[in-house]
Parts: sequence; C-alpha cells; structure tokens
Amino acid sequence: MHKSLGERLVDVVLGLVTLVTFFVLYTPVIISAVFSVVPLDRAGLHWDRITFVWYGRLLDNPSVVSSVKITLICGAIAVTAATVLSIVIALYVEWEGAIARRVIELMVYLPFLMPPIITGLSLLIFFNGIGIPRGIPTIAIGHTALVLAILYRLVLTRLQSMAKTMMEASADLGATPWQTFRYVIWPQLQSAAITGAVLALTISFDETFITVFLAGDTTTLPLRLWGMMRVGFTPEINALVTIVLGVSITLAIVASMRLTPKGELENL
Repeated sequence: MHKSLGERLVDVVLGLVTLVTFFVLYTPVIISAVFSVVPLDRAGLHWDRITFVWYGRLLDNPSVVSSVKITLICGAIAVTAATVLSIVIALYVEWEGAIARRVIELMVYLPFLMPPIITGLSLLIFFNGIGIPRGIPTIAIGHTALVLAILYRLVLTRLQSMAKTMMEASADLGATPWQTFRYVIWPQLQSAAITGAVLALTISFDETFITVFLAGDTTTLPLRLWGMMRVGFTPEINALVTIVLGVSITLAIVASMRLTPKGELENL
C-alpha cells in the first residue's frame, strides 16, 4: 500500500524530530565520554594521548567506591522489596474478596505520580515523625515506594492475562495455595517481574531528588557525582558521568528489549 504525500511528510517530520531528540539527549553522553579519555588543555584536544587512567583513579577513590556500594545495596533492597510487594498486592487485588482495591492502587501509584520533591519531603517528615534516622534504610524505603508502581503495573497486567481456569484446575487437583503459586502462577509472572525489576533498578540507580531528602550523611553515586560537579568538570568527573549514564542506558535498553514482543525484535 502506497502512502500519500501527506503521510510521507508526516513520517519525515517525525523522523527529524526523533533525530533531534536523540541528538539533544545523547550528545552530552558522547562529549563526557570523549573528555574522559582525551586530554584537554588550552591547546585543545590531544587525540594522540588517549588514556583510561581516570577510570582507574575512580577505583582508587574511597568515596566513589563507597557510594557505588551504597547505591547497589539500596537498589537491591528496593527492587527485591518492590518485587515481593507488587506480587502480593496484585494477587490480593485480583482476589474476589479483596476490599478497597482502588484505595490500595492509589497508595501504590501516588509516590510515582507525584513530583519527586513532594514524595521525598513527605517521606522525610514521616521518618522524622517516627524517629527513624536517615541512611540506607530510609533511602531503600523511598526507592521502594517510587518503583513499586512500575512493578505492580507489569505484574498485574500479566496476572490479569492468565486464564482463571489454570488456578481453578490446580485447586481441583488438590494443590495448596502455595503450590498453586509456585507451579502455576509464578512461572507466568516471572518474566514480568524480571522486566519490572530491571526497570526499577534503572530508576533506583540514578534517583537523586528523593535520595537527597532521605540520605542524611549517606552518599549514593548520583549524590557523590552531584557533589563533585560543584568544583567543575574534570576528567575524573567525566569518567564517572560516563559510567553512570552508560549503566542507566544499558539497563533501559535491556528493559526495553524485554518489553518488546519477540516478533517485533526479529523484524528489527
């Protein structure tokens, strides 16, 4: 089927907009990557002296290594907790005897839909009110509240697509609720849970606004990077920026590929 002139013009315009968007988004990544390996002085860039020494120096920086460990710990806790909670909540919401479904879903979605500053400030006031000191636990809880909506939506969608007869047949055959979950429900939810976990880890890895309110004296990698950038951009900072953006983009690509149907991936 041949496209009309108007449809071709629309395709061209959309293509140009896409190219401009990618240029604006990824040019800083390329620039940071270049400046992290190519020495720069008043004479300009020295392409003949490419070096990866600044990446090595990051490993010798105790504050950077510590912030990476804290970031990974908080991310792992948040993703694990959000995965478990999303499955439990989805199973409850789909249960015929569930009460206050809409209220529960509102509580799940609200932290993700509100501006991060509002979410972070609300959690800060809550933790101060109950006397919990800020640190890794509060950061992990804040990240869990933020990413729970993503995992819940994916898990719930997969759960709703399952045939109810599968669970009914499992019960008729004498399986316990745990056996039904382990052998019938979980194999169906596993793919959605893993995809949601990758997306959640992507968001948790570079989350800054909520973390600022909940960190206290604890420093995650984005906060460390933010603090280092106050003194200007150095090759070491460019190397750290490249690593942070590279990890985030990689995780986003992995999640995107998992969300794309296999048939569409084969046609790419």
